[in-house]
Amino acid sequence: MRYVVAVAETRNFTRAAEQCLVVQSALSHQIARLERELGAKLFDRTSRRVRLTPAGEAFLPAARQALDAAERAHVEVAAAVGEIRGRLAIGAIPTVTAVDLPAELKQFHLRHRQVRISLRSGASEELIERVRQGTLDVAFLGLPLGARPKGVRGRELARGDLVAMVAPDHPLADEERVDLHQLSDEPFVDFPPGTAARGQSDEAFTAAGVRREVAFEVTSVDFMTRLIRQGLGIGMLPAAFVSELPDLRVLRLRDAPARMEHLIWSRFPPSPAAAAFLSALGIPAAESSESPGVRS
Repeated sequence: MRYVVAVAETRNFTRAAEQCLVVQSALSHQIARLERELGAKLFDRTSRRVRLTPAGEAFLPAARQALDAAERAHVEVAAAVGEIRGRLAIGAIPTVTAVDLPAELKQFHLRHRQVRISLRSGASEELIERVRQGTLDVAFLGLPLGARPKGVRGRELARGDLVAMVAPDHPLADEERVDLHQLSDEPFVDFPPGTAARGQSDEAFTAAGVRREVAFEVTSVDFMTRLIRQGLGIGMLPAAFVSELPDLRVLRLRDAPARMEHLIWSRFPPSPAAAAFLSALGIPAAESSESPGVRS
């Protein structure tokens, strides 16, 4: 099953064999043997490509589930004798500040060296869906006040305001505090519509009765700050994050949009590695593994 999954992912028998650390002939022989047992071909092979047959498409999800279950069994046995191993998949928005995530990951790695840690940065909406699907164990989000992701468990970590960021030579750069009306004629750099990060700013301008132009829509903080440095627009970022950008000017807002940072994890009992990470963040085991029926 592991060989079948590898071929399905790489679409190539040679690369799959390299990934599985076996010679190609052994991998091909085992897949052929499995096909005989199943009574169906799993792959269509030509000199140019490899693709799943309908039988292969049907087999693949069950194979992945079986492999995941086998790995989970090994992990649970190790945990029963006091050893935490397995994988820990984390998601985080780029502007997380409620915890020092790199420092937390370093300490976790030092305590649990048998755990394979991975980190994915992205928008809150994407991370919520990945936690629901089980491809991420935990995720750090940035959300408007009052938002509660559905289908996951979670805890609010911190609250704070957004501030406006401008280039050092911007006409407003020397202002200590402004309001949204003063910014209404300025072009903005912001995240795409439909994202939580964009929604926080949009809701604040709507509440203030102000319309604005978002001239530059970006998906990363780095790209946003590069555009701001060139004087092309104003950006809105969490006040707790701006210490990371000492070369830009900060404009405090009298009617600032508010946001919260939120930690989420699966509704289902966490893996030993995920439970250990949540415990390190101050989430008790009883809270992290409550009934699947409980939602954030």
